Amino acid sequence: MDNKIVRRQKIRYRIRKKVAGTASKPRLSVFRSNAETYIQLINDETGFTLAAASTRDKDIAAQKGTKSEKAKLAGQAIARKALELGITACVFDRGGNLYHGRVKAVADGAREGGLNF
Repeated sequence: MDNKIVRRQKIRYRIRKKVAGTASKPRLSVFRSNAETYIQLINDETGFTLAAASTRDKDIAAQKGTKSEKAKLAGQAIARKALELGITACVFDRGGNLYHGRVKAVADGAREGGLNF
């Protein structure tokens, strides 16, 4: 198996040991593929996804801009959905990626939208 994938998986496991979401403070999980960015608010006690957003959503995919700009819009979208559910706080799970680029853009967008973490 590819060394980079194995290394990232180990980092993910290490993060997940420390970071867990509850109903009142869910985990904001970021998955970054080569082309898209996917975000979920997860309650780890029950194993349910409370809300999700991605750069593939129709309103975001229609926008012009870089992948980072679209990731920021997705972050704002997840914040809107969270506030509709009455969630104002969450814990951030960068998914083994560096806090840089698209992952940072998601976090900035979510903070601008009103989420605290």
